[in-house]
Amino acid sequence: MGSKEIIEKELKPKSGLGMLAAVIILLIADVAMYIGCGFAFAAEGYVLGTVLVVAASLLIIVWCILLAGFKVVKPKEVHVLTLFGKYHGTIKNEGFFYVNPFCSAVVPVTNSEAISVNLKTTAEGNVNIAAGQRKRISLKTMTLINTKQKVNDALGNPIIIGANVIWKVVNPTAAVFSVENYTEFLSTQCDSIIRNVARLYPYDSMEDDNAEKTLRGSSVEIADGMRKELQERVESAGLEIIEVKITHLSYSEEIAAAMLQRQQAEAVIAARQKIVEGAVSMVKMAIDQLGEEDVVVLDEERKAAMVSNLLVVLCGNKDAQPIVNSGSIY
Repeated sequence: MGSKEIIEKELKPKSGLGMLAAVIILLIADVAMYIGCGFAFAAEGYVLGTVLVVAASLLIIVWCILLAGFKVVKPKEVHVLTLFGKYHGTIKNEGFFYVNPFCSAVVPVTNSEAISVNLKTTAEGNVNIAAGQRKRISLKTMTLINTKQKVNDALGNPIIIGANVIWKVVNPTAAVFSVENYTEFLSTQCDSIIRNVARLYPYDSMEDDNAEKTLRGSSVEIADGMRKELQERVESAGLEIIEVKITHLSYSEEIAAAMLQRQQAEAVIAARQKIVEGAVSMVKMAIDQLGEEDVVVLDEERKAAMVSNLLVVLCGNKDAQPIVNSGSIY
């Protein structure tokens, strides 16, 4: 049988100011008892002095235990508390509170010293988060920068792809109890989603009129699909995926040069096509105007020669060198 699902319970603890005053009074009383036991021993009242020492020692132990009940909750942060191994409740309101001193905040890490997660805020990589800093579960919107990965697209071409994930915790109780470490869990699922989705689409289409989705041409639609699939995977961990963006997309180094040559060839072909279309239009216009205005009468052979010469001039990539022919072409 599976483990019972833990239902979130919001705690409404009392303000810690009243208890803080009581703790201060208790500390003053403890100091006074130590001073009193000193006077008692000085007056050879050993029984009274011994009683005061024992009472003061017990009081200082109680005072130390009471100190553990103070909790400070900052805005956009929550505390998930357990009491003797059982879920006690979640403090969601900001402020200074006092709870059962035997309650402890859940630390969603596996290492008591520090963990390394893929929640990157610098260009260098991972951020080490100490266990003491992780007792408070943040509800702020955060960014997970997924590292660049080398995968094969639908055509088998190796590509480099990276993505950013905008996310936040919406159910802190599920985040700390459903998974071992929700940040590592999110990072792992993000890596898996990117690899799986990248294999379903080609990097780019070889045909201009191809309606197939590609990673380069349909990155927004594909990223939205990644967000929906990632949301389904991390729903149980109490996380909400706000947005996924593909931040890096390129061919791998081993085929980048070949693909660049293909793109350059496509650009040259497209440019030549435009030039030829324009040249044909200009030649047709010139022949039509010459015939309409009776500037010169051209038979089919002369028209063919004129078309050939004009196309060479208009489509050439170098300046034409004119030759004046004063005689007949026959």
